[in-house]
Amino acid sequence: MGIGFDGVEHGSLDQDWILDVHEHHLPELFLCPQVNLLSLFEQSYAGWTLRRPYPLPSEGWGETAPKPNGTPCRWEDLKPYLEERGSNHFVRNLIRGILLVHGQEGDHTLNASNWERLNQAVIQSRQDPGFQARTLTQSGIGKIITDAYTQPTADVRPVLGKGYASVMRINAFCMGYHAEVADHNGNRAWELLGQLGGVPQTLEAYLEAIGHLVSSMASRGQVAFKHALAYDRSLSTGSASFKQASEVWGKANASPSEKALFEDFMVHFFCDLAAERDLPIQVHLGTAWIRGSHPMRLASLVEAHPGTRFLMMHLAYPWSRDLLGMAFVYRNLWIDLTWSWLLSPTHFQMALHEAIEILPDEHRMMMGGDNWHLEETVASMHCFRDLLSEVLDEKVRRAYFDRSTANRLRRRILHENAQAFFKL
Repeated sequence: MGIGFDGVEHGSLDQDWILDVHEHHLPELFLCPQVNLLSLFEQSYAGWTLRRPYPLPSEGWGETAPKPNGTPCRWEDLKPYLEERGSNHFVRNLIRGILLVHGQEGDHTLNASNWERLNQAVIQSRQDPGFQARTLTQSGIGKIITDAYTQPTADVRPVLGKGYASVMRINAFCMGYHAEVADHNGNRAWELLGQLGGVPQTLEAYLEAIGHLVSSMASRGQVAFKHALAYDRSLSTGSASFKQASEVWGKANASPSEKALFEDFMVHFFCDLAAERDLPIQVHLGTAWIRGSHPMRLASLVEAHPGTRFLMMHLAYPWSRDLLGMAFVYRNLWIDLTWSWLLSPTHFQMALHEAIEILPDEHRMMMGGDNWHLEETVASMHCFRDLLSEVLDEKVRRAYFDRSTANRLRRRILHENAQAFFKL
């Protein structure tokens, strides 16, 4: 038995319930009453097949922006996903979620004959304020940790519900040497700190203000830092002193090397804070600024902070074996399987087989959905359960371990490891 997102005790939340360690359930999207079928495609990983939401260093922001919520959905808008990108697993996963949540008997896919009915079902669902919580509970999800990156210092619980915790994304603070500097999400550290009681005038005051902000994380339901700098810069982190960072502080025309020095100093500062406050750090790895997001670029940082607990995300696709090797060597690394099976179920199962065999103990793995909307989250959890069962069944079939070991590992991956890691 367990308490679901709707605050009711449910027998379905048994040993197989999920503690989802990573979503992007943003209050302004997740609870938006104007969401329709087109919104789900454009505000999901299916949408990434048409346009990436972040530029590479060689690009600008020239790609066409998604249509805003409330834009009427037309078949012509859905066809590029269904008829040109229909083999992509992001698209397949979202279709599965739409059918799981809104489909009727006989719906085997999304097509020209049922899209209008499904679009109306999506629209009507958003008029029910309890719809998301009930559906999450029915899917066996007992708690979610969200990365609300548009509001990195906010308490999301009053809006999203008591079933949520969140992380504090640190990108803006690591880049905040000047008032006008923003991270790839448009967050400015000086603005965030100003909202909480004044803009610091010196680097020393800046670090002190961040320390106060971190001290209040628990009161906001925030349980970890989120390092997503792979979308803003290379993950390589050199050493930098307070003196060097002070020389960059407040500089409107800082050079690339000066910016890097300041950012390096701040990354180390947050790693020290994490160790002091016993807060883990989620780290985005893999496809972002792909030339700079290989997990080995973090090796020197991990070695410099043996007391910091790092949760390495997404199986570092396409470098999963490199990450597993690091997790065997560095015992302050944990593995977040999130998103990797959405990209490729085939690769995921191969990597999960290897992770089970390589990781030094059974407490190293956890998982999450990494989605913006309910339908994609539900499909992701169904897909994960299926793939995990197939891998564990094969291990039992081949006598790698027995069924009791498989069941124990299943519970640990689904929720027990995350409960212990995030101290929930």
